[in-house]
Amino acid sequence: MADASAPGTLLLSRIVVTWVEVVAVGFAGAALGGAASGPPQLIVYLATVLASVGALLYNVDRLIQQRIADRQ
Repeated sequence: MADASAPGTLLLSRIVVTWVEVVAVGFAGAALGGAASGPPQLIVYLATVLASVGALLYNVDRLIQQRIADRQ
């Protein structure tokens, strides 16, 4: 019975971790972007978007790897 609830627990924890990472990156990007102006502000914005997408894809990859490992 513990095995049946593990995938749901893993999914929920990954959702929370992803949300926290994306929010943290967003706040850091907003703080750095607010301190900069002109072209550096655009670079900070693009880096923030890249970091957010990276955090999202990393966590999706971890979920997929775990699901594949559970099937084997």
